[in-house]
Amino acid sequence: MHYPTPPDPDFLAHVAERKAALRTQLAALCPPGKPLTWEIGCGHGHFLVRYAASRPDELCIGIDLIRERIVRSEKKRDRARLAHLHFIKCEAAEFLDCLPAETRLGSILVLFPDPWPKRRHHKNRLFQDSFLTTLAAKAGQGSRLYLRTDHADYFKAARETIAAHAAWKIDPDAPWPLEEPTVFQQKAPSYQSLAALKTDSATPAGKSA
Repeated sequence: MHYPTPPDPDFLAHVAERKAALRTQLAALCPPGKPLTWEIGCGHGHFLVRYAASRPDELCIGIDLIRERIVRSEKKRDRARLAHLHFIKCEAAEFLDCLPAETRLGSILVLFPDPWPKRRHHKNRLFQDSFLTTLAAKAGQGSRLYLRTDHADYFKAARETIAAHAAWKIDPDAPWPLEEPTVFQQKAPSYQSLAALKTDSATPAGKSA
């Protein structure tokens, strides 16, 4: 009989330490009751720096998994002197898990995410039913989710997943928050966008509460 390999204690300790540090950092950055604009996969910060400059009263945080991108984003932020903008190296699920309980997401921006094009890798795509449920639990009433991608199959799958989720309603008439081309957008021959509104329900369609 095959038994699953138990998690490595050192790895678990490292994860716990990393999440504790992230909780402390977010608690210091997020004032109670102030909605947060969050960009998942901020790249080099082109979009979020311009966005934050146009909205000085919004708290903005961008995350990315690549340290070099965070460093370059912070340099842009510092040159623009945007004290309400922050960049953090972390992944989306851990960010949501470590966000202070009283903090609510106002806008969620996902611009040109990794499409994981191979079918066997689709499970790694960001837009899964479980992720949308967790996102909805952290989003305030009327929060908006924005997606833009140049990958047609990814867009189709994400749109179907969002449309089927009771906590989110696609708004075809919603304006794009800011037209500032990212590095990926500048390279894309074409792209598609959508905006979704947080509804009253956080229960996925077809499931009972």
